[in-house]
Amino acid sequence: MYEHIPGRLAEVRSRIADAAGRAGRPPESVRLIAVSKTHPIDAVRAAADAGQLDFGENKVQEALQKIAASTDTRLRWHLIGHLQSNKAKKAAAAVHAIHAVDGVDLLTRLDQAAAAAGRTVEVLVQVDLALEDTKFGAPVDTVPAIFAAAAGCQAAVLVGLMLLPPVADNPEDARPWFARLRGLRDQLGETGVPPARLRELSMGMSHDYAVAIEEGATMVRIGTAIFGQRDYQTTN
Repeated sequence: MYEHIPGRLAEVRSRIADAAGRAGRPPESVRLIAVSKTHPIDAVRAAADAGQLDFGENKVQEALQKIAASTDTRLRWHLIGHLQSNKAKKAAAAVHAIHAVDGVDLLTRLDQAAAAAGRTVEVLVQVDLALEDTKFGAPVDTVPAIFAAAAGCQAAVLVGLMLLPPVADNPEDARPWFARLRGLRDQLGETGVPPARLRELSMGMSHDYAVAIEEGATMVRIGTAIFGQRDYQTTN
C-alpha cells in the first residue's frame, strides 16, 4: 500500500539537491520535513525505512498519537500548524520542534512547559508577512519583541523563522515572500540577534520548495509530494 513512498522520497531528495546546487549550497544544508498529517503511522514507517528522520504534523493530538506509536524509533517530530496556548503544555512535552510561535505569550508558555517536562524544544517564529486574515503568525513589527523574550528562555530554544506565503499556482509567485523572510532574518542579525537564533528558515512546501531553497530555506515541509493526497475524512 505504501510502496510508492520510497520512490517519491528519493525524487524529492533529488530535487532538493538540485535546488541547493543552483543556490551554491550543499544538499545537507536543507532539512526535509515529511509532513505526515492525515496519513497513518504505517506510511510514516515506510518513509522512515527509506531513511527519513524528520516528520511534521499540524495538530497536537495527531502528533501525540504518532509519537506514541513510534517510540521504538529515533524520529524527530515537528509541529508545523497553528498552536493554541492551551495546548502548549502537551506540545512542549512531546515534540522536538515547534514552527508556529506567533507571540511572546506562547513562547513563554512553551518555555515553562518544556522546563517542567525536563526537556528542551526548538521553536521558530511564524511570520505573517502578507497579513492574511486566513493565516496565523506574528506581524513583522512584533517579531523583535519575541526574539528579545527568547533571550530569557531556558527550555524553549529559538532557532529561526517560518513562513506560509499566500497560496499561488505558480511557485515563482512565492519567491518574493521567501526573499522577504530571508531579508527579515538578515535585518534581525544586523540588530544583534545571535546567529544561533537565526539559523533556520522554514519555508517551502510540495509545490514551491525548490524556489524556497533557492531563496535560502534550511527546512522544507513536504507532504503530498511524498505521501500522496490527504484523506481528511480519516482524521478527527
